[in-house]
Amino acid sequence: VNSQTVKEAAVEPGGEVVDVLLEGRMYGRYTQELGVYAKEEAARLRESGQRRSVSRTLDLLEYDKGRCAKCRICTVRCQKFLISRVGEDWIFLILLGLLMALVSWVMDFCIAICLQAQKWMYGGLDSNVFLQYLAWVTYPVVLITFSAGFTQILAPQAVGSGIPEMKTILRGVVLKEYLTFKTFVAKVIGLTCALGSGMPLGKEGPFVHIASLCAALLSKFMSLFGGIYENESRNIEMLAAACAVGVGCCFAAPIGGVLFSIEVTSTFFAVRNYWRGFFAATFSAFIFRVLAVWNRDEETITALFKTSFRLDFPFDLQELPAFAVIGIANGFGGALFVYLNRLIVQFMRKQKAINRFLMKKRLLYPALVTLLISTLTFPPGFGQFMAGKLTQKESLVTLLDNRTWAKQGIAEEFDYIGHSEAWKHPQVNVFVTLVLFIVMKFWMSALATTIPVPCGAFMPVFVIGAAALSGAVTHTVSTAVIVFELTGQISHILPVMIAVILANAVAQSLQPSLYDSIIRIKKLPYLPELGWGHHEKYNIRVEDIMVRDVRYITLNCSYRDLHNVLLTGHLKTLALVESTESMILLGSIERAQLQALLSLQLGRPRRLAYIRERAVEDKKRLSVVSNDSSENSSHRASQEVRFQVRGHSGQRCKKCFQPFKAHYFQSHRKKCLQNVTAEFCMSSKITEWEEKQLDEQVNFNNCKIDPAPFQLVERTSLHKTHTIFSLLGLDHAFVTSIGRLIGVVSLKELRKAIEGSVTVKGAKVRPPLASFRDSGTSSSENEATELHKLWDRHKSMPLPREHTPSESDEKSQ
Repeated sequence: VNSQTVKEAAVEPGGEVVDVLLEGRMYGRYTQELGVYAKEEAARLRESGQRRSVSRTLDLLEYDKGRCAKCRICTVRCQKFLISRVGEDWIFLILLGLLMALVSWVMDFCIAICLQAQKWMYGGLDSNVFLQYLAWVTYPVVLITFSAGFTQILAPQAVGSGIPEMKTILRGVVLKEYLTFKTFVAKVIGLTCALGSGMPLGKEGPFVHIASLCAALLSKFMSLFGGIYENESRNIEMLAAACAVGVGCCFAAPIGGVLFSIEVTSTFFAVRNYWRGFFAATFSAFIFRVLAVWNRDEETITALFKTSFRLDFPFDLQELPAFAVIGIANGFGGALFVYLNRLIVQFMRKQKAINRFLMKKRLLYPALVTLLISTLTFPPGFGQFMAGKLTQKESLVTLLDNRTWAKQGIAEEFDYIGHSEAWKHPQVNVFVTLVLFIVMKFWMSALATTIPVPCGAFMPVFVIGAAALSGAVTHTVSTAVIVFELTGQISHILPVMIAVILANAVAQSLQPSLYDSIIRIKKLPYLPELGWGHHEKYNIRVEDIMVRDVRYITLNCSYRDLHNVLLTGHLKTLALVESTESMILLGSIERAQLQALLSLQLGRPRRLAYIRERAVEDKKRLSVVSNDSSENSSHRASQEVRFQVRGHSGQRCKKCFQPFKAHYFQSHRKKCLQNVTAEFCMSSKITEWEEKQLDEQVNFNNCKIDPAPFQLVERTSLHKTHTIFSLLGLDHAFVTSIGRLIGVVSLKELRKAIEGSVTVKGAKVRPPLASFRDSGTSSSENEATELHKLWDRHKSMPLPREHTPSESDEKSQ
C-alpha cells in the first residue's frame, strides 16, 4: 500500500488512525503502539461524544419555554460537571456508602430503643413475676407477628436473609420484584422489628440484600445523569460492590466485608470490581463509626468490640493443638446447624396437614416459635441458667471483655460486674451456664431463622462460636478477618486462621453452606459447587448427561412448524439448524423473536389488509348483480314477512336483539341476515387465509439470530462444563459433533449430575466402568469414525456451496 492510498483512506471514518500510524512510522517501526493509541483514541471520542450530547441537550432546552425548562437546564449542567470532573463510579459509590451508613445507624438506634423498652417493661413489673412473664413474652410476639404480617402483605420477597437470592441474581438470573422500593421498605421495617424483639436473629445477611436494593434504586436514579447505568452488566458490577457495603457498614469491617461478600455471592469474581467494593465499604464503615461518635456513643473511632490481649506473648505454642481441636469441633457444629435448619424446614413442608393449616394461619407459626423461645429465656425461669436477660450484643461484649471468670474450675473468688453478672448463678458453675447457653442458643437459632421474617443467621452463630463456627456455617474464611476488625487486634491471627480453615474443611465435606442449603430448599436456579472427594465426576462427560431430544427449527421451516415448536415447549432459546438431515447448527433464536415472527405473519395489520381486499372484491362482485332481480326478491320477502308478524310492533330481532317497529321488520331482518351471512363467510375466509399463511416458509430477515451460540463437544468433562457455566453465567449450552447438533445441556442436567442424582429420564446414565475408559483411544477412534461418516456423506452428495453460510448470515442481520 503506497502513501497516497493510505492518505485517501484516512479521509474515511476510522482513517484518522491510519493517518497517525503513517506519520508515526519511521524506518520500519512505530513510535506509538496500536493498542495504546486505540485506548487513548477511544477515551477521547467517548469524552467528546458526551460533551456534544450535553451541549446539544442544552441548546435544545434553551428554546424550551416550558415551566420546568430552567430546572432541566440546571440538571443537565450539573450532570456535565459531575460526569466530567468527578466520575460516575465515584459518585455512585460515595452515595451508596453514605446511604447505607445512615440506614445502618438509624436501624441500630431503633433496635436499641426497642430492646430498651422491653427491659423497661420487665423491670417496672418486678413486684409481680406473672406480669413480668407476660411483658417479657408478649412484647417480642407482637413485634415478630407485625414483622411477618407487614412483610407478607407488602413484599414477600423480603423474607429471609437475602444472600441466597443475591447469589442467584449475580449469576445472571432475573428474580422479579426482588430489587424494588417496596421490598426495600419491607426489608428495613421488618428487620428492625425482628431484631428489636430480642430473638436470636442476625443482621448481616439482610444488610447484603438492603445494600443491593439501595444500589438498584440508586442506579435508576443515576440513569437520569448517564445512560451507562441502564446497562445490565454495569448493574451487576454495582450489585457486587453493594454486597461488600452491606457487610462493611454492618460491623464496621470493610476488609472482611469485601472478602466475605466475594466468598458468599461469587464463584468467579472480576478483579475490576475489587476497588469498587473496598472504596464503598471503607467509606460506609467510616461514616457509620463517625455517626456513633457524633451521637456520643463512642469517644473516637474504635472497634465495635475492642479487646486488650497481650501483644508481647499472646498465646503459647502448646495451645495451637487446642485451637485445632476447637476448629474441628466447630466444623462438626456448623454442619449440624445447617442440617438442623434444613430438617426443620423440610419437616414443616412434608407434614401436609400442618403445612396446609399454617398456610391459612400465616402468623401463627412465628408467634408460636417466638412464644417458645421467649418462655425459655425468661430470666426468673430457665433463662437464669443461660444468661437469658442479655441481648446478643451484650453477650458478645461480655464474652470478649478479656476478664477472668474462673481459675482451675473455681469461680467464686472473681467479681462479676456489669453485664457479666448475668453469667453467675449461686448454685451453678459458670461452665455449666456456658454449656447450657451454647446448647440452647444453638437449636433456638436454627429454629428462629425459619420464621418468615427478614433475618439472618450469621450473628447468632457468631455469638455461639465466633469465627470458626460462623465460617463453618457459611463456608467462608473471611470470618477470621471480620473478627480481627471487630476486636481491633490481630495478635491471634495464626491460631484463628488454623481453627477457621479446619472448620471449613470438616463442614464442606459434610454439608453445603447455609446459603446453598436455602437455595436448594427454595429451588433457585443456581449451580452447586463440585464436592470434595468425588474424583469420578471428573470422568463424566457431556454426552452422559445431555438431553438428546432437542427442540429446534430448520432454515426452511414453515410458520406452522414454528407454531408447533412454540406450543410444545417453554424454552427461552431455540436452535436453528440447516436441515433435519444434516443438523448443522447455524445459530440460535430467542423465543421472543420467534413469537414476533408469528405475530408479523398473522398479526392484525395483515388481517385488516386482507379484509379490505376481500371487501373491495365483494363490492365489485355485488355491483354486477341486476338491480331489478334484487328488488323483486326483496318485494316477495317483504310480503311474506308482513303476513307473519303483523301486529307485533314491540319485538326485538333474534339475531342482534335490537328493537324495531312492525313495518320496519322486513328491512331490518334482511340487513341482519346479510350481516350474519357476511360475517360467517368472512370468518371462514380468514381461517383459509391463516392456513395459507402458516404453510408459507419462514422469512428470517426480520429476526435477530445469534450466529455463534455457546457450544460444547460431547467429550467435554463435567468439571470443565461446570467451570464454563460458572464463569460465563450460562443457563444452557448446545452439544455439537463436527458442527452437527446432537444435544443440549442446561442447569437442570448439570445440577443432577453434580448432586449424583442422574436418572434415565432426560439424561443418559454414566456406564459403571466409565472411570476405567481410556479417554485418549476412544476420543481418537470416535473422532475418526465421525470424520469418515462425514466424508462418505459428502461423497454421495454435492458439497455445501460457499454462499449458503453467507445467506444465513445475511438473514441473521
